[in-house]
Amino acid sequence: MSTKPPSSMLGQAVNELEETLIALILGAMTIITFVNVVLRYGFNTGLTWGLEVTLFLFAWLVLFGISYAVKVTAHLGVDALVNVFPPHVRKTLALIAAALCLIYAVLLLKGAWDYWANFANLPQTTGRWFPTGFEEMRRTSYRGWYEVLETPMPEWLRFLEPLMNEGEHYEKIPRFIPYAILPIGMALLLFRLVQATIRIWTGEAQGLIASHEAEDAIDDVKHMNRED
Repeated sequence: MSTKPPSSMLGQAVNELEETLIALILGAMTIITFVNVVLRYGFNTGLTWGLEVTLFLFAWLVLFGISYAVKVTAHLGVDALVNVFPPHVRKTLALIAAALCLIYAVLLLKGAWDYWANFANLPQTTGRWFPTGFEEMRRTSYRGWYEVLETPMPEWLRFLEPLMNEGEHYEKIPRFIPYAILPIGMALLLFRLVQATIRIWTGEAQGLIASHEAEDAIDDVKHMNRED
């Protein structure tokens, strides 16, 4: 039986999900682009849906990358002023910054859900800034029939038609599928920021997401110069 706490197991599962999907998306983008180039220059044809799918995959990659970069502290931050203060003040400032980021992530998640819900036959949230509940769904609120422009509907997704389109045939994939990354990505961002805030609170981390690429690059150059 595993001895890991639930939070650790959840974090590991999310980490594996992000890394796996990022790798798969990069691979899919590479394959589609390569095939399209070969078809265009070798056979004077191409995948009409190739560019659209690549754009969708790139959007998924970026939004997955935002949350993953929080986890690996790859986002850039400026902490020159913060480092002037003593440790207990730095921790307070880091917690304030984390609280602001959490509020911002909640706002992003609400906006992402409300936008995606338009296409997924789901209710939007109530509340001007923060979600206070869900609106009452009306028949006129259903937007699941909206399709993308180019990408054809795969046969293995036909089970969605009676659920989302009253049994009507989809010619292209419905928009709620590629747009689903909006609430998923913002939920992952919020999760990662909660993790980072806990690390600051418990003393496991001194800051939120600051990366020191410039300092690391300077150190690398100094090291190379010593070797020369």
